[in-house]
Order: sequence, then C-alpha cells, then structure tokens
Amino acid sequence: MAGDRMSWARLLKWSLSYIDGARPSRAISEEERRWLAEAVELHMAEDVVSRLREIALLMSTPLSVLEAQGITPDDIEDLLAELQVHVESIDIANDLHSVGGLVPVIRYLRNSNARIRAKAADVVTTVVQNNPTSQQLVMEASGFEPLVSNFTSDPDLTARIKALGALSSLIRNNKPGVAAFRLANGYAGLREALNSESARFQRKALNLAHYLLSENHSDCSVFAQLGFPRLMMRLVSSDDSGVREAALGGLLELARDTALGSRSLLADQDRLQRLLQRRIQNIRMMAPEDLAAAREERQLVDSLWITCYHQPSMLQQEGLLVLPGEESFEQPPDVAGGFFEPLRQGSVRRDTPDERSDPGNATGGGMMLLLGPAPGNPQSS
Repeated sequence: MAGDRMSWARLLKWSLSYIDGARPSRAISEEERRWLAEAVELHMAEDVVSRLREIALLMSTPLSVLEAQGITPDDIEDLLAELQVHVESIDIANDLHSVGGLVPVIRYLRNSNARIRAKAADVVTTVVQNNPTSQQLVMEASGFEPLVSNFTSDPDLTARIKALGALSSLIRNNKPGVAAFRLANGYAGLREALNSESARFQRKALNLAHYLLSENHSDCSVFAQLGFPRLMMRLVSSDDSGVREAALGGLLELARDTALGSRSLLADQDRLQRLLQRRIQNIRMMAPEDLAAAREERQLVDSLWITCYHQPSMLQQEGLLVLPGEESFEQPPDVAGGFFEPLRQGSVRRDTPDERSDPGNATGGGMMLLLGPAPGNPQSS
C-alpha cells in the first residue's frame, strides 16, 4: 500500500469513507497511517514542483510579452516572493535549476526595476543558504557576478543590501565563493558598506567581515591595510546595538591574530582604550532591562579588553559581566569529547570557523588581493 501512487481524488474518497456515517468507523492501522502520510507528502511535493515549472516558464518569458499580457513589475515581484517561500525547502531549492527556474532568477538580478533586483537577491539567499549543492549551481550559472555588481554599485541601497545578504549566504563554507569574492575586490566593497549611513548595511558587512576573519586569519593584514580597524572603532559607538556588537566582534578577531593583531591596533591603542572605557561607562548607566539585553556586548567588551591589556575589564570587577541569574560565559568542560573524537574524524563534515584554513586556497598559500576602491565606488544614499 505504501508504494501506491494515487490521485488526490482517490485519497479524498478513501478518507471520507471513514466519516460518512454509513458504517461504523474502525481504527486506522499503523500501515494505513504511513500510507496516508506518504500519499499526502507525495502529492504536495508533486504539486510544488508543478508550480515551480509554471513560475520558471513565466520568468523565462520575455518582459515585452509579459507586459503585453498585462503583467506588471508588482506581479513579478509577487511571483518571486512566492518562489522564495517554495525554495525554503532544500530539496525544492535544489530542484529549481532542474525545472529551469534558477537562470531566470539570476537574470532578474539585472532587471531595470530595483525592487525586482532586490527580491531576486532574496530568492538567491534562500536557495543557497546552508546548501552546498545550490551554492555550486549558482556559481556555475554565473550568479556570483551580478550579485557582486549590485552589492558594490547598485544605485538603490536596498538592492545593494539584499545583494550583500545573498553573497554572504553564497560564500559561507564555500571556498571557491570566498576566493571569487576576494578577487572581485569584495573586501573593498565591505569597506564602502561600513562607510555608509545605513545600520543594516553596516551590520551585514561587519558580520561577513567577521566570518572571513574567523575563517582565515592571514587576511587580517588585508583588513588592516584597508582601514577596517579604524572603521570598526568608529562603529563601536553606533546607536545600533547590532552594529556595536558586530564591530566589537571584528576588532576582537583582529586583536586575537598573533601575527598582526596587536600591531594592527597598536597605532590606535590609546583611542581603543578610551573607546572601551566609554562603552563600559555606558553599560554602567544602562537600565536593568537594557543591561540584560546587552549581554553579548558586555562579553565582547571584556574579551577585547583582556586580549589587548591582559587583565579583566572593570565589568568583571564590578559584577556587570555576568548578572545574577545569568550563566557564566565560560563553556563547560568537554567531558565526552575524547570518547566521540574517533567518530568525528571518521565522518565527513564542513570546515568549522576554528579551522583557520585559507578559504580561497586549499594549500594554505596566500593570494594576491586587490586593495583599491570597490568597483563603481558609489556614494551610499
């Protein structure tokens, strides 16, 4: 029974036979429950794939033809929004290319309408997130290039932010993607994002910079040459808590680099100390509810102080690092680690952020990086 492929009408008829009142109902067996669940799941999967094909066909139709049929940019945006919901399933996301839908989405990244470009980037973000198969498919379909172009030079700020979000998902745990980002002068693009007035753009750029630094500490020198330490110090005083935390996290990664970290921050050591002292003072003055919400910021300030000055910050001494009722930031001892280590080594896994390997070069060698301004170098609006 479990292997039957039946129509939706037959399934409905079978289900109604249990509730039509014509005969006493009986308990459904476990086998029938499994069959029913598999039948519903199969039908829904087939229905979604059919809808994917319809959407792919519509997106592949020339815009002039769509316009002649009364299809507006708003309609296309709604279509992309629907598609984004479908591809939240990894299996459906991986089917997008096979049904002919991935290339049209990438093509929409170059659409003249900024909202369509932004929504297409949203779809790409969902397709590639934590999905190595779709990451490779997007790279092979030349989806990287329009994303970089939109990130660095799109005249619409929202489209730039969405493109950066898609790039961040595309290159995470994706060494070819990281290498392409470096060669495309992406680091300079991140610097431009930090110079923008958009807290959202700054947060996304800082989070990606933090990931890149944590994955490959040899890039600390590049970030230092591009002026990231000073930019991050400025953003530590941001009114946006997410920006502050991300900036502190980036500074901490730079400071922890044994080869360059202390030297990259040495020129601004006094400024950094004054900056952290101000943050500590601001933390002292927080209302109880704000103080509790600033847990990560408190941890980062203290960790950065210890890394740079080799002693605990005043937050620890004044009891503000771990508040009553909070657990300590220290991780519990790894009691079972030794037992499970052979199993870990025997399994296939992705590189973790603590494996400081070069994301762009499997041999660990350095790469020549472009240090000039980002392509287009537009003024952020």
